[in-house]
Amino acid sequence: MATSKPDIKKLFRQFSDMRVMIVGDVMLDKYIYGQVDRISPEAPVPIVDVRSATARPGGAANVAVNIAALGATPYLFSVTGKDHDADLLCELMEEQHIDPQYLLHAADRITTSKMRVVAKQHQMLRIDHEMQDELQEETAITFLQNVVGFIKKKKPHVVILEDYDKGVLSASLITEIISKCHTLHIPVVVDPKKKHFFHYKGCTLFKPNLRELRDSLDGNPSTATISDMKLAVAALQTLMPHHISMVTLGEYGVFIQEGKKSRIIPAHHRNIADVSGAGDTVISVAALCLAAGADIFTTAAISNLAGGLVCEHAGVVPVDKQQLLKEALAN
Repeated sequence: MATSKPDIKKLFRQFSDMRVMIVGDVMLDKYIYGQVDRISPEAPVPIVDVRSATARPGGAANVAVNIAALGATPYLFSVTGKDHDADLLCELMEEQHIDPQYLLHAADRITTSKMRVVAKQHQMLRIDHEMQDELQEETAITFLQNVVGFIKKKKPHVVILEDYDKGVLSASLITEIISKCHTLHIPVVVDPKKKHFFHYKGCTLFKPNLRELRDSLDGNPSTATISDMKLAVAALQTLMPHHISMVTLGEYGVFIQEGKKSRIIPAHHRNIADVSGAGDTVISVAALCLAAGADIFTTAAISNLAGGLVCEHAGVVPVDKQQLLKEALAN
C-alpha cells in the first residue's frame, strides 16, 4: 500500500469530518431464520419452522449505514412508498443514528424489500417486493428540487449515486447532479446498474462490478487480467468519459485506473459467509477515501479490504471501522 501507516491513521480520522450525500434506491432487507426437518405434503418443498426474523436497511440505506459506521455523517436522499416498510426503514435508520428526513414518501410507490428465508446458514428462498418504474413527474420534480437544494446549501464533501434500477435515479436527475457537483467541485462516486450504465458522463469515480462491465460491453473484458481490464476500461471511457474507473473483480480483487495509472489489487483470503452488501461497503469506503484526498491505489486497497471483511458475516452488515483500520495498517 502506497500510503505510510501514520497517514492511514490520519486518513481514518478525516472520515469523521466528512458530510456524505447518498442519492439512490433504498430497500429493506428482511430475514427469516428457521429450521428445516421435513418436506411439505402439499408440494416437494421444504417446510421452514420459523425461529426468528429481522430487518436491516438495504441498498442506498446500507451505504448510509456504512458511512455512519466509518464515522462520517450521511445524508440519504431517496423515494419510498407510504407503507409499513417505509415506516420500519425509517425506524431502523434512526436506530443507526441516521436522519431519515430526506426520504420522500410517495403514495403511488411501494418500498422495495427483499425477504430472505434462511435455514442451516443457507438461503432457501428470496421474495422481492418492488417496482422499477421511474418517478411520476410531480414526485420527480420535488425530489430534484430537494437534491439540488441540498447540494447548493450544504455542499457535501462527496456525493454517492447508488443505483439499483428501482426508478429513483433517472437520466435527467443523474445529469443534473453531476453538473451541479462539477460546478461546486464536489466529487461524485457512482455505483451503477444496467439501465443507466452509460449516463454518468463526467463523474469522478465509476465503480461497476466485473459482471456489470461485461454485460454493458458485450462480454468484455473476457478475463480479469490487467491487459484485458485496460482494454475494457478504454472502451468504457470512449462511451462514457469519467475520471477514475474502479471495477470490483470478486475473488480477483479490485481494478483501479486513472489516466495512465492502473493496477489490480488482489483479494485477500477470506472465509466467505455472504457477499450481500459488499458492494455498498466498497463504494462507501472509496467515497470517503477519495473525499479525504487519498491516492487511487490507497483508495482501492482499503475499499478492497472493507468489501472482504463484510463478506465474512452472514447477511448485510456494515464495516467495522476499527477492524478495517487494523487490517489497513497491517497490509
